Amino acid sequence: MEIYLDKRAVRQIRLSAEDATEEGDTETLREDIFESFSEEQIEDIERLLDNGDFFEFLTDMLEEWGGDDVDELFEILETSLGELNIDLKYALPAEDDDDDPDPDDDDEDFDPDEDEVDDD
Repeated sequence: MEIYLDKRAVRQIRLSAEDATEEGDTETLREDIFESFSEEQIEDIERLLDNGDFFEFLTDMLEEWGGDDVDELFEILETSLGELNIDLKYALPAEDDDDDPDPDDDDEDFDPDEDEVDDD
């Protein structure tokens, strides 16, 4: 199974993780990660979990993370989902290309490790 996170979701997780690193509080980060997935994706993940609780899955994952490196968080998320045979991708599936409201956004795979450029 593949799950796709769009650029906005990855950006929000990255910002929230940076805040969590600075403040030492992961509650908002957990909620932001949770909200990055659709209800259908959460249901699919919960069917594969032993305890059936995605929120608890995220709690365990954040405890493993430890709050240091944001890139490590994405690696742990990918690994944790990979253990459930879920491949986490960072772009929209190709069949959604025609529905893209912003033609300036690339639909190529998005690398969460790339630094964001701020044009302000």
